Parts: sequence; C-alpha cells; structure tokens
Amino acid sequence: MKVVLQRVSEASVTVGEQTTGTIGHGLVALVGIAHGDDDFTLTTMATKVTNLRIFEDDDGKMNRSIMDVGGAILAVSQFTLFADCRKGRRPSFLGAAPPGDASVLFDCFVEKLRATGTIVETGIFQAMMDVRLTNHGPVTIILDSNDWPRS
Repeated sequence: MKVVLQRVSEASVTVGEQTTGTIGHGLVALVGIAHGDDDFTLTTMATKVTNLRIFEDDDGKMNRSIMDVGGAILAVSQFTLFADCRKGRRPSFLGAAPPGDASVLFDCFVEKLRATGTIVETGIFQAMMDVRLTNHGPVTIILDSNDWPRS
C-alpha cells in the first residue's frame, strides 16, 4: 500500500459536474492498494496517517497530527502510484491490486480512518476525477507499507 499525503488548506474532488468530496484544513491522501494488502496493512497505514505529526504547533514545529488539529482527510484511490516505468515508455500497473479487491480494501481503509473520529471525504472509485487542492507548506509525505516491518 502506498499513500501520498499532502497537507492542505482546502481540497475537493469532482466527478463530471458533481463535487463528491470537499474539505478545509487537513490532508489529501492519494491511496494505492497493492496485491497482498490486508487488514494489518490497512490498520497500520490508517494509524500512521492519523497520528503522523505534520501540522505545526504554536512554536511552528511539525508536532501535531490530523486528530490534534481537528482536520479532515480527502481520500482518493490512485492505482497509478504503482506505475512501473523501468521498461519502455508505457507504465505497467501490475503492482496494483485488481479493481474489485482494491475497491473493497479502499473502502475498509476509509472506514478505519473514520473510526478515529476524523472526517473523511472521498472521490468515486474508478471514476475520472478532478482533484483540486491548495498544498499548505508545501508539505508532501510518501508512505509505503513495504518500508515497515510486519509484526
């Protein structure tokens, strides 16, 4: 599982003419689900996302989490995080989970985020979406579950 987090002052996602999610202060989470991701992966990533201290405290230090600042999350499924561009000129996405599996796991991940009390908005899985955001900082963090030990 890969998640690209962007700290934002505002963000929205639109499908066609319909806005499906909008937030103010918080995080945009571009979420890629991989083959083999499971409940452990989702729980670990949700815990990391909601507890990562990337918001400023009163001294201007990144010392607060999304839960500390009362921010929201805009979660957008993004299989292209698994683009493999090592060969040729067309990316391969074989590392991404198949859409049926990824949809279920993405929804489960969103529920785990919401279970923390954090407001979570989303796009529409497999839709062509326009994501608009104002990156605050700018702060962009890349999380990859393959970087963490499995216990």
